[in-house]
Amino acid sequence: MRHETTFTAGEVIVVDATITGPRGTTTARMLLDTGATLTTVSQDLLDLVGYSPRDGGRRTRVHSAVGEEHGYQLELAAFTALGFTLTDHLVNVFDLGHEDIADGLIGMNFLNEFNYEIRSAEGRILVEEIAR
Repeated sequence: MRHETTFTAGEVIVVDATITGPRGTTTARMLLDTGATLTTVSQDLLDLVGYSPRDGGRRTRVHSAVGEEHGYQLELAAFTALGFTLTDHLVNVFDLGHEDIADGLIGMNFLNEFNYEIRSAEGRILVEEIAR
């Protein structure tokens, strides 16, 4: 299966995503970040779907352009982006400090599950499932 997602050419790549937790589902605006190892989601967004720090696992520390951020890892019941859904998707949880840009980052642990092509000038991302 192949899916196409559009974004505004000439700007950072922000796409819609859906996060499902114990109390429901919410939509998110996610920055596509091939430099991020893990998908990252803000705690505020996870509060909406019923996750709290008590649900988390390993504590994390991330170095970013803003400084050092402390958070934790959590497996989401479901994460949907770029036309595909992953269950039990591991994410980093911490505040990004850039709420005006996005609710989180789509990292390589999501992207590595697919073949994808980013056509920046056209404002398109083509994603296809990997045959397993």
